[in-house]
Amino acid sequence: MTRQLSVLAATLAAASLLSACAPLVVGGAMVGGAMVMTDRRTSGAQLEDQNIEVKASTRIREAVGERGHVIPTSYNRMLLVTGEAVSDADKAAIDQHLARLENVRSIVNEVAVMPATSMSSRSNDTYLTSKVKASFVDAKDMQVNAIKVVTERGTVYLMGKVTEREAARAAEIARGISGVQKVVRVFEVITEAELAELATRK
Repeated sequence: MTRQLSVLAATLAAASLLSACAPLVVGGAMVGGAMVMTDRRTSGAQLEDQNIEVKASTRIREAVGERGHVIPTSYNRMLLVTGEAVSDADKAAIDQHLARLENVRSIVNEVAVMPATSMSSRSNDTYLTSKVKASFVDAKDMQVNAIKVVTERGTVYLMGKVTEREAARAAEIARGISGVQKVVRVFEVITEAELAELATRK
């Protein structure tokens, strides 16, 4: 009986830890924490982007195996590919394999032909990504969850469904971060009227 009570107590403790560390995300809103996350994509588009990234990763492995370091990122069916390929032939093979993906509206291939970056370089890229996101939050006039940030070798790529005003502001903030070498806008630009319409759907 004592052992059963101990197991029950441990299970309840684990469940409480899980609920504290992993808030539930429903329909773009984070439930169980103070932060409410919004996304301008539909839930169907978000799921489709996840599927595109999984399929793109598979196609990249088919094209170049373990050579290089290539990362696919999809936003509203716009596919950004970053990283490094060891040869022009490998980069071309990546293009050919990704071209066969279904439901992709456009592909932006930013893969560089060069040796794969070091772990320290990738760690720095992760740090820059977090700095850019934090700066968006600090700016107060940005809807941070509407913009996806990808950093590769100090170059910051910005993705999302934004107005021209928001795109310019996001690029301006990112350029001001120490260590950022370049900012590339990979946005889907919408009008202010379209933005207002999206807001009414939330």
